Amino acid sequence: MELPKLPLNALRAFEASARHCSFTRAGLELRVSQTAISHQVKSLEDLLGVKLFRRLPRGLALTDEGSALAPVMSDVFKRMCATLSRFEEGNFHEVVTVGVVGTFAIGWLMERLPDFHDAHPSLDLRILSNNNRVDLAGDGLDFAIRFGDGSWHGTDAMHLSAAPLSPVCSPQIAARLKEPADLARIELLRSYRSDEWAQWFRAAGAQPPILRGMVFDTSLALAEAAARGSGAALLPITMFGHYLESGRLVQPFDITVAAGDYWLTWLKSRQFTRGMIAFKSWLSNSCPTLPACYSGSVAAR
Repeated sequence: MELPKLPLNALRAFEASARHCSFTRAGLELRVSQTAISHQVKSLEDLLGVKLFRRLPRGLALTDEGSALAPVMSDVFKRMCATLSRFEEGNFHEVVTVGVVGTFAIGWLMERLPDFHDAHPSLDLRILSNNNRVDLAGDGLDFAIRFGDGSWHGTDAMHLSAAPLSPVCSPQIAARLKEPADLARIELLRSYRSDEWAQWFRAAGAQPPILRGMVFDTSLALAEAAARGSGAALLPITMFGHYLESGRLVQPFDITVAAGDYWLTWLKSRQFTRGMIAFKSWLSNSCPTLPACYSGSVAAR
């Protein structure tokens, strides 16, 4: 059917009637009479050549054809409403969707989001937190902020911040630690990056122990477990200032090791929108260490 021939009022009447299973309740929602709704649905049925409802003594029931059409119409009208709601006082509210590793989201981004909104009131950020494993295309993301070396297949990346790792633990456990080698005698909480503790012990001049025990998929969970006395965690120390300031976590040794940094990433094929340009520029001016954009393999650096 050609687009100009689509009877929008009749489609809206059908969608509301399908949700309510009632012409009367659909009429109340759309502020027209029950008779008007019934006539609009009948005109749509005549145009399509099928019955969309079975008229019952106490309401309506969708036919197979109506059941096929109803979810499509519901989705269409929801998307129309969502798009139209982004127009306000002559401004179009663009949505920028950003996947953010949870540690960076809590440790840096969240407290600065009001500044972004004040600077760009017509842009709506959609923040999706993750544990550093994202699919830019599959997840429908404009950007992803993640931890690593800046090299992900098919993406460009902009460096945001260094993330030196250092051990942290509860004050009670810290009181038992005199030198780095003492950490080998307590529970070492681990992430899915299994080599980090070995790197730290070597940097501290101590023999890496054989690791056993609990493994966590996020630094946020690691921090909370360490604060509750479950052991020591190796964390990006700059992201957990609130734990250290409150005294829930202590950094027993100031030795750090670099296992990755935080990066803003996007698909090489992505065409930047006005909102994406604004968000990227805001991060460039907000993060402390920002060399030129990097694209390519680690060796290319």
